[in-house]
Amino acid sequence: MVGNFGSGQALTDDQFRFLEPLIPPARPGGRPRSTDMRNLLDGLFYLVRTGCQWRHLPPPPAFPPWPTVYGYMRAFLRDGVWESIRHHFVVMLREGAGREASPSAAIIDTQSVKTTESGGPRGWDAAKRLKGRKRHIAVDTDGLLLGILVHAADIQDADGLGDLLKRLKPLYNWLRAVFADSIYNRLAALLACFLAGLVLIIVRRLAGSTGFVVQPRRWVVERSLGWFGRWRRLSKDYEALPEVSEAMVTLAAIRLMLHRLAHPNRRRLPAP
Repeated sequence: MVGNFGSGQALTDDQFRFLEPLIPPARPGGRPRSTDMRNLLDGLFYLVRTGCQWRHLPPPPAFPPWPTVYGYMRAFLRDGVWESIRHHFVVMLREGAGREASPSAAIIDTQSVKTTESGGPRGWDAAKRLKGRKRHIAVDTDGLLLGILVHAADIQDADGLGDLLKRLKPLYNWLRAVFADSIYNRLAALLACFLAGLVLIIVRRLAGSTGFVVQPRRWVVERSLGWFGRWRRLSKDYEALPEVSEAMVTLAAIRLMLHRLAHPNRRRLPAP
């Protein structure tokens, strides 16, 4: 296996130890699995990080053939593997920091991005003046991704909140409050939070402030969106299907959390 292809972003041994138990085993029957799963994951993270096309993924021995990498990505997406890994890492990081596994508060926001000629649902966002899709995300107070929903950009933030909360609430039973900006101060958002048993807290901009101002709570989700901006596959929405777009963001979040769990250059403090 070529472990350091590209810019040294291959998984370390410690990082792969966190991932390995979460990878589903090969299904019984048929030929045994011959694909190196660590190499395959390196290829997926490489694609999301560099933004290359599937057919331009470096061929073996760097990574498995691109149809193999794509096929596993879609199979794991269909089976909910990526969401399961993301959720598992969120719980691990929260418990490792001495916090409850389920957050009591989430911060939500959207990011509008352009689409390409790949097709799929899209719409015109009049506020951002672009045609594309919205990434509707929720993070905890540490910026960890709790859930994502991708939809056409012409759907208002408040109208898309209900579908996002339907994904969040079953995973985090102790969730009680949602922080959002003033664009969510609409009946649709209030009703969605009421049905989910949540309190919607609107974080308003200070009166009389101009220019860039750090807003309480909301800066956390803005920072998370900034983290995703470092992944070139996320610079636009290159996918034809919204669920594949969600998988790309989820893969980036998984890789970011792996850096927190086992960063190769982070100095480990001695145990107290």
